[in-house]
Amino acid sequence: MNEKAVPPVVPPRTDGTLGDMPARNAREAPSHIAFRRRAGDAWAPVTAAQFDAEVEALAKGFVASGVTPGQRVGIMARTRYEWTLLDFALWCCGAVPVPIYETSSAEQVQWILEDSGAVGVVVESAAHLATVESVRHATPRVTDVWGIDAGDLANITASGRDVSDGALVATRAGLDRSSPATIIYTSGTTGRPKGVGLTHGNFLDLVENAGEAFRSLVHYPGASTLLFLPLAHVFARFIEVLCVDAGVTMGHSADIKTLVDDFGAFQPTFILAVPRVFEKIYNSADAKATTEGKGKIFATATATAIAYSEALDTGRVPLGVRARHLVFDKLVYGRLRAAMGGKLLYAVSGGAPLGTRLGHFFRGVGVTILEGYGLTETTAPATVNRPETVRIGTVGTPLPGCAVAIAEDGEILIRGVGTFHGYHNNDAATAEAIHDGWFHSGDIGELDADGYLRITGRKKELLVTAGGKNVAPAVLEDRLRAHLLVSQCIVVGDQKPFIAALVTLDEEMIPVWAKANGIEGLTIEGARTNPAVLAEVQKAVDEANAAVSKAESIRKFVILDTDFTEASGHLTPSLKLRRTIIMRDFGDEVEALYGG
Repeated sequence: MNEKAVPPVVPPRTDGTLGDMPARNAREAPSHIAFRRRAGDAWAPVTAAQFDAEVEALAKGFVASGVTPGQRVGIMARTRYEWTLLDFALWCCGAVPVPIYETSSAEQVQWILEDSGAVGVVVESAAHLATVESVRHATPRVTDVWGIDAGDLANITASGRDVSDGALVATRAGLDRSSPATIIYTSGTTGRPKGVGLTHGNFLDLVENAGEAFRSLVHYPGASTLLFLPLAHVFARFIEVLCVDAGVTMGHSADIKTLVDDFGAFQPTFILAVPRVFEKIYNSADAKATTEGKGKIFATATATAIAYSEALDTGRVPLGVRARHLVFDKLVYGRLRAAMGGKLLYAVSGGAPLGTRLGHFFRGVGVTILEGYGLTETTAPATVNRPETVRIGTVGTPLPGCAVAIAEDGEILIRGVGTFHGYHNNDAATAEAIHDGWFHSGDIGELDADGYLRITGRKKELLVTAGGKNVAPAVLEDRLRAHLLVSQCIVVGDQKPFIAALVTLDEEMIPVWAKANGIEGLTIEGARTNPAVLAEVQKAVDEANAAVSKAESIRKFVILDTDFTEASGHLTPSLKLRRTIIMRDFGDEVEALYGG
């Protein structure tokens, strides 16, 4: 079994909890700007001392409300300052926060509250409140529902004025790093979500080791990040804890439509995102340049950025490439960096493979994307590329305190400080996932001689053609989805004579692309059958096919008249395809690809 293990750089401990962190930071650096909180069009600073005071006051309010150590409390809200405040306040009084995606259906909310045994839930809006109230009859243990927009956090805080400091500290007296910190329910591409139980030690041990591995990222002078991914997802939650532990100034943004403006005002030094965000940034810049008649310039700038980055891997950048790069840095790259705030140096990417072309492009532009890999069960990252040793096309080497192995069938196995101990109320699933201390990820990958991991597919998603060829759809899907006209796609062909694909179009990009190509007034409906669009998507298919053998290549495709979205039930909240549901809903379209 091919294995790579990296020993921890921070000695293991048993004492301490996440709830201790705000007070520690307030003692060590009370005036440090821990957060910048949106206040209208401005960003108001929140010092470490102010954050600690808010956390403790809210924690006392939860104690006064009857929340006791170990009890679960749900949080259903968009990414905002109050989310982080609630997280640490609940940890401060020994409770266990249970995140709920703000887009979750009533059925999903009911399952999470019921399975976790939550005694209360904090919601953001009236719409969230209505969703929770619609399932209250089935969740009798939920005695309190509080609303952020309704002003209930102030009411909770006010109710805790008579709770003493000693009484609050006593709520954490019996807790240590082995104690439960949260239950995060997986997105559930199939079946009901499973509750992943993570301990205080899973977070603390991982962020302490990751902080040392990423000193140039989190201890950079003036280091700051703007969170915009859902805090209900483990990836954002890990970054939240990492920033509080390392003293990185953090902000929150919930509206993707204002993200560019937020970047400009907040000016983060690093961000975390999923590959789709970087695809959108690149495609938007490409489309804008084409519309302005500068498409050829942007294409040359792209090729130069990629060549420059590829040359960095060899240790020598040719003089001609260096000269062109200098010119385009003033004409193109500088503007792209300015659009991302002007101070952005690094971006951490996870959730799906980024693709080498985008990785080289952004590094060539001056923003290095650090691809990583992990799951809810590993408290997010198990492997990440380091700033000093990036190997584009891989998801890096194991973090300190983590180990990765490749089983005989290619499955990625993980163990280490961030790896969970079991699913909540589901011993059967735990026994199936963990063997001899190794968590079986369900993903397929390869480890190179230096311990860099490359993801090649998902074990359960492997397609086997009628000819017996094993095909990993992710390779094709990731490349195809990178095209500016493509919103989503799913590769099909299990037990079929050849590989095919269902494709959806990006509604935002269609009019931009159409105008640049002299097709005025092209609608999303008309685009499906437009010869020029079909030819462009065929080009994207051809480029995707270049990454695989002929037997694995896409032979036919169809453009659907709708998109795969979370609202339609075809994507999880973390934007993964719900393959079973898609195949059920579009079975006729699939059969039509194979002649009915």
